[in-house]
Amino acid sequence: MIKPTPNPPLTDPASPYESIDSRKLNEAAERALDHYLNPAAQIMGAPHESEPMYLANPVYDTESLLANASENLGSASEMLNNFAAVLGAGQRRMALGIAQLVMLSEVAVNQALDNVEPKT
Repeated sequence: MIKPTPNPPLTDPASPYESIDSRKLNEAAERALDHYLNPAAQIMGAPHESEPMYLANPVYDTESLLANASENLGSASEMLNNFAAVLGAGQRRMALGIAQLVMLSEVAVNQALDNVEPKT
C-alpha cells in the first residue's frame, strides 16, 4: 500500500537543557523572543526617549513654532505655484489646488500666530 505522504522525520527527544551550550542557546532565544514580542518587559524602568528626527525642539515657544510653520507654508506655496507654471493644464490645476490648500493652512497658522500672546 502506498501512502500519499511520506513518514514524518524522526525527532530527537533530547531536552534543550542537556548541555551547557543548548541552555545558552535556549536563553538567547528566550531573550530574543522577549525583545520582539514583549518589549514592555525590558523597558519598565527606563525613561522614554523620543526619536529626535522630526521633533520640534521643546525649548521653543508657541509663537516661534507658529512663525516657522508660517514661513514653511509660504515657501511651499511659492514652490507649488512655480512648479504649476511648468505643468500641463490638467496637472497644473491639481498643483494649484494643492497650493491653495497650503495657502489656506498658512492663513490659519497666521491667524493662530496673531492670537498668541507674546511672553514678556
